[in-house]
Amino acid sequence: MDIKLFPLGPLETNCYVITNDNKAVVIDPGGDPTSLLNFFKKTGVELDCILNTHLHFDHIIGNAALVEATGKTIYADESGLSLMETGLGDGSMIGVKVAPFESEHIKIGKTEIIGLECNVLSTPGHAPGSLTFYFPALETAFVGDLIFQRSIGRTDFPGGDLELLKKSVQENIFTLPENTTLLSGHGPATSVGDEINHNPFFSSMQF
Repeated sequence: MDIKLFPLGPLETNCYVITNDNKAVVIDPGGDPTSLLNFFKKTGVELDCILNTHLHFDHIIGNAALVEATGKTIYADESGLSLMETGLGDGSMIGVKVAPFESEHIKIGKTEIIGLECNVLSTPGHAPGSLTFYFPALETAFVGDLIFQRSIGRTDFPGGDLELLKKSVQENIFTLPENTTLLSGHGPATSVGDEINHNPFFSSMQF
């Protein structure tokens, strides 16, 4: 089991590749996937599927190209698909173009991905349909732009909701084991325990 980081796209979004038993899953390919494809070719690891934490442009720019190159399926929450009709989804808000792609809805709850248990958590607030992918065996949760080290995701975009974001964090992130690593869409890794104790957006709350 391994996790590799590939900063991709105009905002250098954190794209993650999880590998296990020569299979891989890509989370949030936010730019040209050439470096991902080179990694698969060099290592012989086979891509199994693509996961999107949410459908803001900086997390999905590479979706179509990666599917074209591999034929693999993208999984996302269908409640976020409306974003694709906005500048936040299609990239027009910063002058980039997100190529169209098809995705399949992923159900909330426990599933298995590349032989690993994955708990798919509904964590809206930053964007409609935001998801967190928690892998207990990796002691890691991939949180997208829900929470960052000492900060939280923006909620001033259409579909954002500060109170809903806080609720998502309190009910679905801060209830994970405190040693759980949190890997965000931008910035460094942090942990559940560290954010419970030090994140200023939750400093007045009791856990």
